[in-house]
Amino acid sequence: MTDSHNRILLKLSGEQLAGEFESGIDPKLVAWLALEVKKVSQSGCQVIIMVGGGNFVRGAQIAGHGIQRVTGDHMGMLATMINALALTDIFEAQELETRCLSNIFAQQVAEPFVFRLANKHLQKHRVVVVAGGIGRPYLTTDTAAVSLALELDCDIVLKATKVDGVYTKDPAKFPDAERLEKISFQEAVENEEISVMDKAALGLAMEHKMPVIVFDAMKEDNLLRASRGEQIGTKIS
Repeated sequence: MTDSHNRILLKLSGEQLAGEFESGIDPKLVAWLALEVKKVSQSGCQVIIMVGGGNFVRGAQIAGHGIQRVTGDHMGMLATMINALALTDIFEAQELETRCLSNIFAQQVAEPFVFRLANKHLQKHRVVVVAGGIGRPYLTTDTAAVSLALELDCDIVLKATKVDGVYTKDPAKFPDAERLEKISFQEAVENEEISVMDKAALGLAMEHKMPVIVFDAMKEDNLLRASRGEQIGTKIS
């Protein structure tokens, strides 16, 4: 018997939104994703999405050659804003009620992230897409995702990746890599081979006992199954 979740946080990377392209947004893929999220929403589960910005800019990578790290991170936050706006429009075009909230000041393009406002949208079964990460430099959108999941009292963080879980080593390089069904936070933090989520995010999740599932969101019904508490990907707890 599985326990269905009432409220989930889905963490999407920017790279996934690029789909078949090297950068930018693949609207076809996002429309498909909207239908996957819709299944979850229609099942009665509330959905918050934290989106990355790596398909446009990665703050840590762009820093240097005169660009300060803080500025690079601000550019990364703006990249997440582009993704969040695209997601919101494409989701709405698929008749999925969606609201874009931002952790950086951008009143002309998004509602400000306010705890009570986000909660209201979720209670009305709107999907809430959050832009701007946590709104501060030196913190990744993974860490922002865990922080947001804690703030909004989510049952679980679903971290979408290109692979179907956590492996003993990089499956792209090592054919003998084995997928793990479950792993403890301690192992995930201490094992340097495991790099699916940054250590600060895992540390925060461990401290507050927020379970994380690492899974492939680009496979049909995987998101719905994960929201129902079925065994999908790797559970870190």
